[in-house]
Amino acid sequence: MSAAGVTLAYGDRIVAEGLDLEIPAGKVTALVGPNACGKSTALRALARLLKPRTGAVLLDGRDAGDFSPREFAQRLALLPQTPVAPDGITVRDLVARGRTPYQRWWRQWSSADEKFVDQALEATGVDALAERRIDELSGGQRQRVWIAMALAQDTPVLLLDEPTTYLDLAFQVDVLELVADLGRVGGRTVVMVIHELNHACRYADHLIAMRSGRVMASGAPTDVVTPELVESVFGLRSVVVECPVAGTPLVVPVGGRRPADAMA
Repeated sequence: MSAAGVTLAYGDRIVAEGLDLEIPAGKVTALVGPNACGKSTALRALARLLKPRTGAVLLDGRDAGDFSPREFAQRLALLPQTPVAPDGITVRDLVARGRTPYQRWWRQWSSADEKFVDQALEATGVDALAERRIDELSGGQRQRVWIAMALAQDTPVLLLDEPTTYLDLAFQVDVLELVADLGRVGGRTVVMVIHELNHACRYADHLIAMRSGRVMASGAPTDVVTPELVESVFGLRSVVVECPVAGTPLVVPVGGRRPADAMA
């Protein structure tokens, strides 16, 4: 998946101009950068929720706009930042909605659909919660259920917009370990917007750092995360050391933050 020379805007406000993104297949990619740098807007463009003014988003070598809505939903699933579930819906019923792109008037619910739902529940560790109502679950459990719904959609590409928002540290690690497994074990192409740079370094295979609607660096975290990059992207002086647990870059702030101009 890629974006080539895209200009993204909301009305008269240009967020990114001439933006190029290359998403490696079968890996977990993290989009990082300061608030309002354009990373969530870029994810919306990849998900076909925002049409580029110029350029194109490509999926499987085709312009994403050329797919029918059903075709596109069979290739790409999106978990938005603040998904909302209908009142009273159970975990199984919500996960089953991931099978909607495969339903036809002549082909209703099948044993294959049931299998994908069961596999998604098991893969995300929420199978024991299948008959519980969503509103009875903790934040971390709910996030796993939403990811299960995206898995039931059975797409090769999965986009996640800030999947750890509002979760405490333990739940953040729990969800990110699940996301990493989806890419590294499941073979899916995963793209997530994430604020915590150290989490991105630890759980992503590929990192794209953005500022003011531009890509400042991209590549493996060990190759691109340096004190110079952290200062240029986040306006923060830091020391980058090796994480004693994962061996990935660990950013340690030393203070002295300088203002960083950023675009929405």
